[in-house]
Amino acid sequence: EFDLQGVAEEDPAVEPTEGWAEDSIGCADQHAVVGYFPKDRKVKKRCKVLEKRLALLKENSAVLCRVSYKELAEEDWAEAWKAFFGPQKIGRKIVVKPTWCEYRADPADVVLELDPGMAFGTGTHPTTALCIILIEDYLNRGNSFLDIGTGSGILMITAAKLGAGLICGLDKDNVAIDVAAANLKLNGLDPQHYSLRSGNLLEGVKEKYDFIVANIFTHVILELLDDLPQVLAQSGIFVCSGMFEKNKNLVVAKMKNLGFEILEIRDEQEWSAIAGRLQA
Repeated sequence: EFDLQGVAEEDPAVEPTEGWAEDSIGCADQHAVVGYFPKDRKVKKRCKVLEKRLALLKENSAVLCRVSYKELAEEDWAEAWKAFFGPQKIGRKIVVKPTWCEYRADPADVVLELDPGMAFGTGTHPTTALCIILIEDYLNRGNSFLDIGTGSGILMITAAKLGAGLICGLDKDNVAIDVAAANLKLNGLDPQHYSLRSGNLLEGVKEKYDFIVANIFTHVILELLDDLPQVLAQSGIFVCSGMFEKNKNLVVAKMKNLGFEILEIRDEQEWSAIAGRLQA
């Protein structure tokens, strides 16, 4: 109806930098929904309709909001950000290479081809990088692997390239599922060795996995932990990130209460990641 060219949700408290250059429209100082639509003969009508609907929202809920507009130069916004995202080495041997970049790999490099599209996970954000490092440290060849909130599929691809067995990725966002599927195919993964499911957290998961990773927010990790022992194999590894460093003790305490041995905690740029083993 608005002929939107793109929509982004921004929260300055949690918004990942993901290696982007400073946005030319500026970053929101409060929670915001940013939409891009063409400046044509319908633009004034679109703005009026939008303002009326926001007014109704304010009348019928406790939501307070305001709308502002800024004219942008003609540019392909879906492509412009790619100039700021190049190959990145993470851990001992993982290299995340955007599909549009050239990279001369060393013999020991494990190269992941990636086009994140509209899904989270390029490897440049500390939480993604921390998860990759811990997967590299604790994943054993042949381990079954579950990625909760798979986003671009980057952690699934990491596990596959490091020798994991059956791999499953979950995400409640169907766009992420599509992006992950494309990236898995791009990296030559055998469809018989992986699956992607749309669902919230452990919804529909009945199998047990040797290795589970979740790069999600703290409160979601705490909720997830209640059911995690039901799907994590005995002596299985759980890696989680997405939490600010100041919140990691909440997660550590709950993991210990559930019988996890804390193997490692890594911190980077105010973010934390935890690796734990479920004890017998």
